[in-house]
Amino acid sequence: MATAFKSSNPALNDKAFERALQTEAGWAAGTQAGAERTSPVAVPAVDAMTLNGTVWATAALLVLVVASGVYGWNTVDVTSETVSWPTWFFPVALVALGVAILTCFKANLARFTAPVYALLQGACVGAISGVYNAVYDGIVIQAVSLTIGVFAVMLFLFATRIIKVTDKLRMAIVAATGGIFLVYLLNLVLSLFDASVPFLHDSSLLGIGISLLIVGVAAFNLLLDFDFVERGVAAGAPRHMEWYAAFGLIVTIIWLYLELLRLLGKLNR
Repeated sequence: MATAFKSSNPALNDKAFERALQTEAGWAAGTQAGAERTSPVAVPAVDAMTLNGTVWATAALLVLVVASGVYGWNTVDVTSETVSWPTWFFPVALVALGVAILTCFKANLARFTAPVYALLQGACVGAISGVYNAVYDGIVIQAVSLTIGVFAVMLFLFATRIIKVTDKLRMAIVAATGGIFLVYLLNLVLSLFDASVPFLHDSSLLGIGISLLIVGVAAFNLLLDFDFVERGVAAGAPRHMEWYAAFGLIVTIIWLYLELLRLLGKLNR
């Protein structure tokens, strides 16, 4: 049911830098000769992106996700025999998807659109969590704990440079994420004909292995998000990119959480 609303993170990529370059003065993109990758070159700016600003923006969006998630959770109709999705779920999910797409193409609007996305998507995530918890009591606490743990581990690996974000690693993560997106898209089309991609929802060993693989790809997307923030701060990107980077992080965190929820559901079965 929730598969159609999971997505990889298309927001935090080099094209975001290019779009900001076209809309903002004060910073530019350049390439160092012989360098492994292209990086923005900082130009002095007073109103520039900072790490603290990005952290606070991310924290604010997380608060909105949790707050609206509580609402979504409470609107799930649970009886002794059935669990019913709230009537607003699918329209709100579609609007959240539209807001996310708008944010990806209009990074300068992120300070306004990212909070809207957090509220809408948070409500959907809360409803999904409520449905899962009604079937598997306590699974949400496990998924939240694992999400926090994975986030902390990936941040540590990035900060200590145990794993370095290189062009090859970036291409591998992007390719894997794109492949997962295509599988989800195919599954969505098949669901219109009461079918699904084999093993995607199964609790067999293969199904669990596929979920573990997807969780791994989602976790490695966090490395790309951290790298984007680091390069944006170093480049003196415009201040609105703090909210754009925070939006991208929220997208990845929600995706990781939902995949962990799915994996735990399979293990419980």
